[in-house]
Amino acid sequence: MASRRELERTTDDQRPLGDRLEDLLGDRVRSRDDHLNAPGVVVRPDEVQAVLRRLRDEAGFDHCSCVTAQEYADRFETIYHLKSYADPTREVSVVVPTARDAPISESAEPVYRTADWHEREAYDLVGIGYEDHPDLRRILLPETWQGHPLSRSYNREKPQIVTLAEHANPIAADSHDAETDTMFLNIGPHHPSTHGVLHVKAVLDGETVVDAEPDIGYIHRCEEQMCQQGTYRHQIMPFPDRWDWVSSGLCNEWAYARAAEDLADLAVSEYAQVIRTMGAELSRLASHFIALGTYALDVFGEFTAVFQYAMRDRELVLDILEELTGQRMMFNYLRLGGVAWDLPEPREEFFERARDFLEGLPAKIDEYHDLLVTNEIFQIRCVDTSVLEPEVAKQYGCTGPVARGSGVDYDLRRDDPYGYYENLEWDVVTEDAGDNYARVLVRMQEVEQSAKIVAQCLDLLEDWPAEDREVQSNVPRTLKPEADTETYRAVEGAKGELGIYIRSDGTDTPARFKIRSPCFSNLSALPEIARGEFVPDLVAAIGSLDCIMGEVDR
Repeated sequence: MASRRELERTTDDQRPLGDRLEDLLGDRVRSRDDHLNAPGVVVRPDEVQAVLRRLRDEAGFDHCSCVTAQEYADRFETIYHLKSYADPTREVSVVVPTARDAPISESAEPVYRTADWHEREAYDLVGIGYEDHPDLRRILLPETWQGHPLSRSYNREKPQIVTLAEHANPIAADSHDAETDTMFLNIGPHHPSTHGVLHVKAVLDGETVVDAEPDIGYIHRCEEQMCQQGTYRHQIMPFPDRWDWVSSGLCNEWAYARAAEDLADLAVSEYAQVIRTMGAELSRLASHFIALGTYALDVFGEFTAVFQYAMRDRELVLDILEELTGQRMMFNYLRLGGVAWDLPEPREEFFERARDFLEGLPAKIDEYHDLLVTNEIFQIRCVDTSVLEPEVAKQYGCTGPVARGSGVDYDLRRDDPYGYYENLEWDVVTEDAGDNYARVLVRMQEVEQSAKIVAQCLDLLEDWPAEDREVQSNVPRTLKPEADTETYRAVEGAKGELGIYIRSDGTDTPARFKIRSPCFSNLSALPEIARGEFVPDLVAAIGSLDCIMGEVDR
C-alpha cells in the first residue's frame, strides 16, 4: 500500500509521490514495491546509477539514509532508502532485485558516497556484488572468511581459518617511499583511546596524514540476527540498549518501537509519548556528557576536571533514569504501545529530584565553557582542524551533531515529528564551521536544549489528570504483521539518525531486521576530515565523531 503520509501530501501535482516518481523515471521503473513509510520503485540492476542520479538531481533525494540487502527464495535484493535533507518525510525506496545465480548490480557509490561502506557490508554478509564499486571487499569479516553469513547457502558448521596478513602501505610499494617519505602507521585497535576496538590504517608523510582508513569489524555482535530470532512483542526490546551503550538506550528503544508500531499499526497515548520524550532527552544528556568528557581526554589529556565533571553530571542523569526505569544503562523501559510503567511513586520526589538537577545545570554548563570553549589549548587543537564541508557530510550520509556541526540543519525530532516534540519549545542547534570545535559546540548547546525539553515534559506530567495516565495501549499478546509488509523508521538518536528496517513474513518474528547506525555513516567520513592534518589531529577527529563501535559493528 502507498505511504499514508504521501497520500495526504498536497503539492501542485495532487497525485501520490509514487505516481509522480514513475513519471520522472519512465520505463526504468519495472514495477512498484511500496513500503509502509514510502513508495517503492523496482529497477533493473544495470540501471541503478541512472535512477539514483535522477532521483538525487531532479527530485531532491540527496540523503541515502540506509542500504538494506537480503535474500529471498528466488532472488537477492538491495533496497536504497532515500530521503531529502530538506524534508525527510519525502522518502522513496529503490528496490533492486538480482538473480540468485548472479547477484550483481551497479554500485550506488558514484551517486552517494555513503553507499561505499553500506554496499561493502551487503557484499560481506549477504553476498551481493556491486559493479563500479571503488573498493568492494569485506568490511566486518576478515578477507579470508569463507562464505557470506546472511546468505541461505552459508555453511555455519564449516571451520574458518583466518590467516594473518602483512600490513601494507595502501599508497606505496613498501613502508618507505623515497619520493614522498611516507610511512604506514597502525593506530589501534585499543580501548578507550579509539573509542572502542577501532583500527585506523594511517599513511603519513612526515607528520601529515595522507590517508586514513577505518578498519572495523572487531566487535561484530550479531544484533540484527538476534532481533530476527526474537518476537516483536517481548524479546526484541532488550537489545537496542546494547547498540549505542553509552546511555543512549531510550533513544535506541524508541527507534525499534517506532518501526514496530508502524508495522503493526499500534497507537501510543499522549501521556506515554511525553514520558518517552522526557526519557529520550535524559538519555541524550547522559550521552553528550560522556562525549564531552572523553573528548577533553582525547584532545589534551584533561582527566582531572572536564572528564570528572562530565562523569559526575552523567551520574546525576543516570540516577534519574534509574528511578524511572529501574536500570542505569540497559533500561528495557519502552514497550510497544507505550512504556513499561508510570513514573515512580511518590511522584513529587521524582519531580523534585529531576528539577534539582535541571536548576543546577546552567552553572555546570558555564564550567564547561570555562574549561573547554575558552581554553586556549583546546582552541588551538580544535579550531579549523578536521573540517567537514556540508556537501561532503551529506554525501556520506552524516547526521546528528556531526552533520549539524557542518551547518546541515537536519533533526528528525523536528523534521519528521514523533513523540511529543512538535508540541514543545526547543531549537535545533547548528554551527557552520564544520571543524572539531563546531562539533563540540553543537553537543554543548544540545545539552541546554535537551534540558529545556525535559523541563517542559516534567511540567506536563505533573499536571496530567490521574484518570488519563495511560502508559500502554491495548496491544495483542502475539503480534503477527501481514506477510511481506515492510517499513523503515528512524529517530534522532544521540549520534544522529538511528533507523530500523523490518520486513515481516506473517510470523511473530521479523524476516529481516536491519539497523541503520548513525555512527556507521559518520565514521565512514573520517578519511575526508583527517587528510592533510597532523597525527594528533587524527585522534581529535576520531573523538569528534563520537562513535560507539558496538553500534558501528552491530
